[in-house]
Amino acid sequence: MSTTVDTAFAPVTFSEGATKELYKLKDQQEIGEDYGLRVGVEGGGCAGMNYVLGFDQKKDGDQEYFIEGIKVFMNKAHQMYLMGMMIDWQDGLNSRGFTFVNPNATSTCGCGTSFSA
Repeated sequence: MSTTVDTAFAPVTFSEGATKELYKLKDQQEIGEDYGLRVGVEGGGCAGMNYVLGFDQKKDGDQEYFIEGIKVFMNKAHQMYLMGMMIDWQDGLNSRGFTFVNPNATSTCGCGTSFSA
C-alpha cells in the first residue's frame, strides 16, 4: 500500500541548486506527471551502498512526498539510511552533479555516490 506524506515529514531535503536542476531535468526530458523522483539506496559501490536518484513511476511499498514542489517516491525500507539527508547540486570546475550530505553515513567513497551506514 502506498501513501502520500506531507513535506514537513519528508526524510530528505533539496538545496536550492538541486531543486532548480531537478526542475530543469524534468522539463528537458519531458517527464510526465505520473512520474516522480525516486530517492533510495541499493547494495553495491566501493563503500557498500549506492544512492538511487532518478525519475520513475510509483511502486508498491513507496511513500510519496512533495519536496519543494517535486513529487518524490521512496521505499519505506530506505528511510532509515536517508533520514535527514540533503541532496545538493554542484556546478563547478572540479565537480558537477548531485551530491549527498547524509548524516547517517559512517563512511563515503571518493566519488560521493557510495556510502556505508
